[in-house]
Amino acid sequence: MKTKIYIKQWLELKPYNSQIKTDSYYLKLSNVIKKSLSARDLLVLNKYLKENEVDLLPCFLASWFEDIISGTNIWNAFVNLHLEYYGKMLPFYSTDEYFEGEINPQDIAFLIWYFMNTVQNEIFISPHNGFIDSIAENVFDIFEKEYEYAPENEYLKSFYEIDKNETDYYKARKLIDTVLFKTWLFYPDTALRLAGQEMEIIKKDNRNTLTYLNENRDSFLHINHTRLMNLKGKDWAAGILGNKHPLSTHLSNISDRITGYFFYKGQDDSDVFLEHIASGKKFKLTKKSFDYHFSLKETDTILYIGIVQWRNEWWFSGVYFQTEFNADLVLDEKNSLQSRKQVNFLDHDLHDTNTTLDLQYKAFLRFNNDSPVAFMPSDKIEEFVRNYIEYFNASLNLSEEEKEQALKRAKADGFFGNNHESFKEIQETSETGLVFFNPKSGVEIAVGLNGAFAMPNNQWFDAKNSEDDIFKLLFSEQISAELVRYCIKMGKNKLPFLKKGEGKWILDDLDFLLRFWKKSNYHARPEITFTGQNG
Repeated sequence: MKTKIYIKQWLELKPYNSQIKTDSYYLKLSNVIKKSLSARDLLVLNKYLKENEVDLLPCFLASWFEDIISGTNIWNAFVNLHLEYYGKMLPFYSTDEYFEGEINPQDIAFLIWYFMNTVQNEIFISPHNGFIDSIAENVFDIFEKEYEYAPENEYLKSFYEIDKNETDYYKARKLIDTVLFKTWLFYPDTALRLAGQEMEIIKKDNRNTLTYLNENRDSFLHINHTRLMNLKGKDWAAGILGNKHPLSTHLSNISDRITGYFFYKGQDDSDVFLEHIASGKKFKLTKKSFDYHFSLKETDTILYIGIVQWRNEWWFSGVYFQTEFNADLVLDEKNSLQSRKQVNFLDHDLHDTNTTLDLQYKAFLRFNNDSPVAFMPSDKIEEFVRNYIEYFNASLNLSEEEKEQALKRAKADGFFGNNHESFKEIQETSETGLVFFNPKSGVEIAVGLNGAFAMPNNQWFDAKNSEDDIFKLLFSEQISAELVRYCIKMGKNKLPFLKKGEGKWILDDLDFLLRFWKKSNYHARPEITFTGQNG
């Protein structure tokens, strides 16, 4: 193992590429941290981390110290959000003796835990592991001695500032990009995830590699959530600016990105008129964001484009190309569930989705003996779901023609019928499974986890062997937070794992951990549903 950390590694965690004066100090500090690690500490770190990751950990901790000294407000944004959500500064650790805005050993311990569970996720490392406390205490002693002498990095601070009157979406997007992909706190998470995706794109050696890279970055920026607090980049940018900054609310209100095929319907002096082919929804795209409007001549020319709403205007964001009218493409789009889902977020309030879900939920309870979850052999799941859908549609008192239309919509939405292969996969994955009605999103299917549910209607529950299934339930990104909470609610007094040790402290910070573990599936959203009502 090499003994020295070099400037190239330090700059990986910075939003700039060339060394500045203060970098020499913090690079030296990173090396002091590395040298302070005992042989035992290094042995444990090397058990979980790669060699370059062991070197990045001191840089990561020194970057936190630099953030505190320089007032860039990155760490404080996290602490403030955690306080707002949970009424305490940090998860896991006592903050009875905690000095806000200063350095604390609890901060360092948490950061070590976060780094090690983010750069790798094959093994879960407990925040109460003794080696974390040992390293945190040593590093705190180093920082405490340097606190009065450490230099501020004013240049670093400039990357997290934006004019209070800014109206340009691209400058707002640049700030979000900096936060997610060039900031020390999110380096182990979103920056490394993006780098991994980009490596896969480059490996394909496509002649459109640059276009794919740009589109992937823009898509990632708008779609993905961080492991910390399960927030998007726009939320972190708003948090770093603070509530008093006029742009904070505008950043938080940036819409989801809509990407897909549109008809060109004309233009005026300020806007290009578009119609989303799959949904028929109409949009005004501001010309401030779209230089290609001069090339648009023919009505119903088909465009593939990404758009985002910023400050009540739709802006171009991502990639763009155009093609002539194509009847087959139009038909495919209108029949595509995935394409229609692009605009779902615009409709949830308009169509009173919560009311519809509530109707479906109540029907599920009646259908399933007043329980929101049903346990069964996996080869019975398809039949159960089909019967429930038919039961729900029957409860709406539809005519035979309306029932037939509802069945067609259910098939078109991919819920069953043409989705037989998905149910076949379920059977091959595990012999047992469950169907859960998630009040926030609808029907959810999980397999191989029945042993975690301490319920009278679950013949597969075994208290002595339930721990493995509970861990799968907690750690799997595919399982919703709602299903985990329901499992714990029903088994809190029956599951041995939850009564002591690791299980007990997991319960103390359950929501924080679910946000951390379920980064792609924490925020359950309604899907296109299988109701008998016209959509």
